[in-house]
Amino acid sequence: MAKDIYEQSAEAKRLLDQANKILGFDLTGTMFNGTADELKQTRVTQPAIFLHSVVLALSQEAFRPDMVAGHSLGEFSALVANRCLSFEDALTLVYKRALAMQKACEANPSTMAAILGLDDHVVEEICASIDEIVVPANYNCPGQLVISGTIKGVEIACEKMKAAGAKRALPLQVGGAFHSPLMEPAREELAIAIEATSFHAPTCPVYQNVNASPSTDIGSIKENLIAQLTAPVRWTQSVLRMTQDGARTYLECGPGKVLQGLVKKISPEVEVGSVAN
Repeated sequence: MAKDIYEQSAEAKRLLDQANKILGFDLTGTMFNGTADELKQTRVTQPAIFLHSVVLALSQEAFRPDMVAGHSLGEFSALVANRCLSFEDALTLVYKRALAMQKACEANPSTMAAILGLDDHVVEEICASIDEIVVPANYNCPGQLVISGTIKGVEIACEKMKAAGAKRALPLQVGGAFHSPLMEPAREELAIAIEATSFHAPTCPVYQNVNASPSTDIGSIKENLIAQLTAPVRWTQSVLRMTQDGARTYLECGPGKVLQGLVKKISPEVEVGSVAN
């Protein structure tokens, strides 16, 4: 993971080496040579994806976005891309976030599931009808909504979703119920870390997960970044708003092409691509 960038770009090499020093362990060693199980640990996964994304953006001198957004963890990468957070501060926050989320997952075993082929309002109504904690967590694109909650709550919801006509209700291999009330202990820890971190005037608006609205106000950005841990990721709504506000080309920074696929399903008229290695 990211080894090709490391070998091709002096700036990427500098940033990745610096990351190991900031974190105090050899993250790049795991990224380059680790097993799938090692990479799936929340404390590794989150800083690794953040690093891959940010290094792609920062090692490109011509990369000057007019607006930015990130899906969940990606919001931290977006805030580095628009210079609201420094690389060092964002990486430190991402690692603290990962540790806090992992701790919350261990305290309350929980899970998530992808619901395919149902309207958002149907998923919302079914979640609201269940006594267990189960909520919409990721509005990924029309017809694809991820739910999050207790193991029992998600199991009940999946059965009800299929009975309501969902094409599929797929349990996800995740550490716990991200973007649900079960992440409240992690939200409290992250809030302390964010309040102690320096944020700077961004070079362009960030469209945040919590409200799918553009912001350049530092106070609002911090508040939304904290709220994100227990609130749903409104990716569908964010992309629609960005397109409405003039976005015509979306560039994904990071491993894979998942967001490009989601953007095309949300706004078929726009162009999508990747930031080149």
